Amino acid sequence: MRTSEMVDDYVYRSNRCLREAEQAIAERDFAGAVRRSQEALELAIKAVLRYLAVEYPREHDVGDGLDVVQDKLPDYLKEKLPNLKQLLTELARVRGPAFYGYEREGIPASKAFGEDYAETTFKKVKEYMQLCLRFLER
Repeated sequence: MRTSEMVDDYVYRSNRCLREAEQAIAERDFAGAVRRSQEALELAIKAVLRYLAVEYPREHDVGDGLDVVQDKLPDYLKEKLPNLKQLLTELARVRGPAFYGYEREGIPASKAFGEDYAETTFKKVKEYMQLCLRFLER
């Protein structure tokens, strides 16, 4: 598969995950919204990295891959990198608990994440995704 096809597929899946996150919030599934938001942002960043022909880490926190390409990014994205990388790390860390909960502590995913966190996460992810997509559309 060509790189452009992979980028397009990642963008499609990223947007789909974001829509699913929004639906999860509407259905008060806050853990599901966090999980889908994480997946949406990860795919958007991987699309940017693939577009720039950068081999990204095969893990969920792909923030370090952005260090390699920061000089190739437009200012509107470059200025957001510190906060973007921080969010990527945070969401990679809670990715599992958003799906399984905190099993050792006996806390199900449905009780591990609240409405404020899910909505704030969703809004941040949506903003960063829009910047990534703006870059990819140029």
